[in-house]
Amino acid sequence: MAIEAVSVKDEAKRLIERLPDDATWDDLMHEIYVRQAIEAGLEDSRDGKLESVQKAPARFGLAPQ
Repeated sequence: MAIEAVSVKDEAKRLIERLPDDATWDDLMHEIYVRQAIEAGLEDSRDGKLESVQKAPARFGLAPQ
């Protein structure tokens, strides 16, 4: 199911329903953060905003391995 076809509110409800009954606020915030990070990564991928693993060290001023 594509996220665009589902509202954020509906997806948040599904996320909450999947949490265990003893989940904490931190558990919920973690799940939301992970979901948002995955969505952002997928969007970057679709937009061609990726960089190869080989180029990453140089970008951060590290010696290539």
